[in-house]
Amino acid sequence: MTGAVVARAVLRRALPVLAGLLPALAGLWLVGGAWAEPEAALCQVPDGLVQADFPMPRVAEAIAAKRLDIAVLGSASSALAGPAGSGKSYPARFEAALAAELPGVTVRVTPYAKARQSAAEMEREIAPVLAAQKPALVIWQTGTADAIRGIDPEDFRTALEDGVASLRAGGADIVLMNMQFSPRTESMIAVSAYADVMRFVALQHAVNLFDRFAVMKHWNETGVFDLNAATKKMDMAERVHDCFGRLLTRLVTEGAALTTQGEKTND
Repeated sequence: MTGAVVARAVLRRALPVLAGLLPALAGLWLVGGAWAEPEAALCQVPDGLVQADFPMPRVAEAIAAKRLDIAVLGSASSALAGPAGSGKSYPARFEAALAAELPGVTVRVTPYAKARQSAAEMEREIAPVLAAQKPALVIWQTGTADAIRGIDPEDFRTALEDGVASLRAGGADIVLMNMQFSPRTESMIAVSAYADVMRFVALQHAVNLFDRFAVMKHWNETGVFDLNAATKKMDMAERVHDCFGRLLTRLVTEGAALTTQGEKTND
């Protein structure tokens, strides 16, 4: 990957942050020149915060073949508690949103979630997941356990790079997803260094990143979701997961579109 490509990708991500995060206006965001529907508007983020910087050729091929299999390799935050939790967690909401966006395409999103696993432990799960499902895309959500356990960020980076290499060798596109943002635990768990490592690995290896940490921090700072609130109710968690599903859908369809655009350019 050339320095110019990395620089462009960094610039695209930095501009919206440097410009400042705009507050939500009565929970609504102006999208594409028209007011979005209320439920979708709640999920919006500034331009550039969630976007595909790199093509997803395996996803594009799967869409063309009318069957898209996706694996989510994650931890406990991939799921929601309760009997209905699996249907309202972000993998299920992502599957529903992506299927709606891709009519005629059979979409299957399969979560592989184990609590308290480090990136190195997850990396050892990659080969069995690829063998069992042969997904076109793997969303790898990690970082929290490494931060809690105080694993050396360099060891974390090595595990990520080994996992990216294994996923590519297995024929899957990749989306890295970093940890959640929580203002109530930010002072106790130093997660920023691990989020930065994931951003670095994504850029260096031309892998798309779903910056969950930055998205949730934006929502908290603009009042879209009050993440300081301590509540046992699942309503807010369900809405957050629904938003993750919608934003992941946008990221994946953009990545597939970048692939198609590149093929047309090369013709």
